Amino acid sequence: MNEPILKGIKACIFDAYGTLFNVHAAAVKCKDDLGDKADALSHIWRQKQLEYTWLRSLMRDYRDFWDITQDGLTYAMAAVNLDSPELKKKLLNLYWELEAYPEVPEMLSALRDKKLKRVILSNGSPKMLEAAAQSARITPLLNEIHSVDDIGVFKPDPRVYQMSVDHLYIQPHEICFISSNAWDVAGAAHFGFNVVWVNRFNQPAEGLSGRPKAILKNLEKLPTLIG
Repeated sequence: MNEPILKGIKACIFDAYGTLFNVHAAAVKCKDDLGDKADALSHIWRQKQLEYTWLRSLMRDYRDFWDITQDGLTYAMAAVNLDSPELKKKLLNLYWELEAYPEVPEMLSALRDKKLKRVILSNGSPKMLEAAAQSARITPLLNEIHSVDDIGVFKPDPRVYQMSVDHLYIQPHEICFISSNAWDVAGAAHFGFNVVWVNRFNQPAEGLSGRPKAILKNLEKLPTLIG
């Protein structure tokens, strides 16, 4: 076994969408309805969902993540020339039932065995996050769920990362933050967290300050990194 590279860690804080939960699961389940537009719609939907969080933060025009998720889907459906209120409703309903990636439950159990706190810190609204955790059957494996709804601004604003420091009463260097989103990795590392990038889709690094301590393909080996 390799020597752990992260020591003195007291809590593992996870991004939710794309890190623990598969954001493309809704489109996959509607593949028969979407046909060859499924992949394009799902990727545009996700991209607009993210862009709207950044833009609304800059505009100081906060809406919760459920509103943004709906607006992103409206744009995506228009972009691929789909006009079906029934299909839109179906896709949105499925977003409340996203699946966790297959390695997630065992990984969380291993962190629990190490006596590490396990927390979600997400742009998602509290109800969305609770529903996703319950649907994925990982609620018992989590200690807390922190939502940006508490402060009305989205990642990568430093105030979001500070939320977890304040909630957990520990210092940034005692936190391992895990995300699949390169921009979130940069934001969290710049803030002062020890960051692990779960680069599921072989993305290039962002040209931003803040670098991860480690890069993984999935979450399976995360517990071995923490001493």
